[in-house]
Amino acid sequence: MPDCTKCGDYTRFNNGLCTECYNKENGNPWVSGVIKGRIAETIIEQLFISLDFQVYKYGMENTIPGILDLLKGVRGDVSKNIRQMPDFVVFKDKQAHFIEVKFRKSGKLSLKDIENYGAYPFENALFVLVTPKHIKCISYAELKAGKEINEKTKNWLGKRKEFETDSELIIDYCKYATKFFENVD
Repeated sequence: MPDCTKCGDYTRFNNGLCTECYNKENGNPWVSGVIKGRIAETIIEQLFISLDFQVYKYGMENTIPGILDLLKGVRGDVSKNIRQMPDFVVFKDKQAHFIEVKFRKSGKLSLKDIENYGAYPFENALFVLVTPKHIKCISYAELKAGKEINEKTKNWLGKRKEFETDSELIIDYCKYATKFFENVD
């Protein structure tokens, strides 16, 4: 039975740290992920506001506060749909779009990243990927068709026909993303 190299408690990792010692030394990775996600959401929210969109927070944490605790252990289509609610609804020129924001240090986003809970229920959603270097965008339909975002793809948010956005302003917001995420693990 392997023991934690710090406290001696049982760990399933040979010559490793138990979860408690790992979290003390490195911080809780779940909390770190939540913080990175919220920073990315804030950057994108402010970007769309700067582009004269009306932006409404839509995700489960905004629409149904406290629901996350209630959904622990709950199975079924309703709980899956609630967990997968996009982060924002944005409006401009009588057009509305669901926006799901993701942060990935790797710069990669594929269908398997989206369908963790099964088929994604928001067929017309757009995924905005914030990385330490870029802001890119891909539709759910494109993901379903086998496309993905990686470091080499040119899925620039500023080139999306849905937005006809100001590329220079998006470049400014890319600089914010770089500033906040350049040293992120």
